[in-house]
Amino acid sequence: MSDVSAGGDLRVVCGPTAAGKSAIALWLAERTPATIVSADSRQVYRGFDIGTAKPTRDERTRVPHTGIDVVDPTERYSAATWAAAADQWIDHASASARAPIVVGGTGLYIRALCEGLFDEPVLDGARRIALSRELEQLPTAELRRWVAELDPDRSHLGRTQLLRAAEIALLTGQRVSVLHRERRGTSRWRPRYLLVDPGPALAHRIASRIDHMLDHGWPEEVAGLMQTVPVDAPAWKATGYDAVRQMIDGKLTRAAAREQILIATRQYAKRQRTWFRHQLAAAEVTAVNPLSPDWMTLAQRWFDGGLVEHGAPA
Repeated sequence: MSDVSAGGDLRVVCGPTAAGKSAIALWLAERTPATIVSADSRQVYRGFDIGTAKPTRDERTRVPHTGIDVVDPTERYSAATWAAAADQWIDHASASARAPIVVGGTGLYIRALCEGLFDEPVLDGARRIALSRELEQLPTAELRRWVAELDPDRSHLGRTQLLRAAEIALLTGQRVSVLHRERRGTSRWRPRYLLVDPGPALAHRIASRIDHMLDHGWPEEVAGLMQTVPVDAPAWKATGYDAVRQMIDGKLTRAAAREQILIATRQYAKRQRTWFRHQLAAAEVTAVNPLSPDWMTLAQRWFDGGLVEHGAPA
């Protein structure tokens, strides 16, 4: 097992939601041994467990996990903060003779750790507040059309990133996508990515996981959280939680809530696929379909640093 305490190669298992990343990472980690470093922007929140697909208590007993239950639901947690913490988690794993495996689907977290974040331009506070008020009123679809004109390379991202891209473009005349390339920071790591994607089967996997969550405690979890967590807490932005909250309030039927969650999750997975396809260097990527009979051979060969075919699934 290589020593990563001073930097160097870093194994990263990534891919869209419900693709099977965690299962493959657990399979690898139990054979090494290893520590899993979660790169999921919603699993950092305490109490938001079922809807964010956190590893179970049994899984966390079998393999050490970090990056989970880091902050309270009311706290804001940035990619830069996560990356700084992840550096420490990785060092601790290495010092404990465990191979760190970064696992998750939050592209910005992975970029912050593996590439460093860019030096953002300073924005005029008063102008930004005024602009934000206007942009926040736009439906996401319309906001995406704006960004498609202002910064096309960012138009596939989520609402938060769309708002940031529009702000910077309108207030500075610069594109975030260009700034990322020109002002990219530094990182200790040389990432090797295992991109997990089951292809067309992902749609069914997403639907099955939503049904399982709804049948196994998600509504009860949300009902409990509603008693203590303010409605404007950042943790509520996790996909699906708003729909479940509306279901509990009687504003949506279970069927309508499920459909809303299904659409939102599929849209999120599509954005993730686009991000990984365009943002990861092909030479650093090994693609694996978890439904293929040879996935174990490919995953183990990737873990061991062997030669594999590169490139993302179509």
